[in-house]
Amino acid sequence: MNKFEKDKYMIVRGVIDPQLATFVHDYFLLKRQVAQTFFNSKYISPFTTEHGTLGDSQCPDSYSHYGDVAMETLLIWIKPVMEKKVKHKLYPTYSYARVYDKGAILNRHIDRYSCEISTTLNLGGDVWPIYLENTKGKKIKVILNQGDMLVYKGSDLYHWREPLEKNYCVQVFLHYNKEGTKKSKENYLDGRVHLGLPKNFIKENK
Repeated sequence: MNKFEKDKYMIVRGVIDPQLATFVHDYFLLKRQVAQTFFNSKYISPFTTEHGTLGDSQCPDSYSHYGDVAMETLLIWIKPVMEKKVKHKLYPTYSYARVYDKGAILNRHIDRYSCEISTTLNLGGDVWPIYLENTKGKKIKVILNQGDMLVYKGSDLYHWREPLEKNYCVQVFLHYNKEGTKKSKENYLDGRVHLGLPKNFIKENK
């Protein structure tokens, strides 16, 4: 059994360089501004998710986007690094990015099957710890600098963030399943036709 299989998490430093992280960080902040303008002006329906959402059940006051094209590109780009670290071939499932503002929290939770092997990657902003409950029930505090990522078994370990005391933080979650099972094959790309699509654009829409 390798160390990741035993501990169910690891920290990888400098997985992307600061220049790339800053570019994606700036892109996502601008995307949030565009979405806010669209929603506030009623240019788009408040029920659409194609430009992201201004809150979800896990973090109600934060802008987030499932399947953003740039983040899905990172999902593929980082997959070889993930495979090398966890020592297993992986299927990409989906990405999920957020801008957390002061006072934001991430509720304690475990994830669904699509997040069997996950990473949270720090794209920029203020440093903000993420917490895990390890296999022995101990609380683990993880500090990620820009370009660092935490790799963890999202459907096994509880994880959360306590209230953000500083200004903001931009993170992206990248999710994978292990190759080799019928269930993971059926769950490839989270059931979507291809990457970059909304969650509800499943294979039946081909």
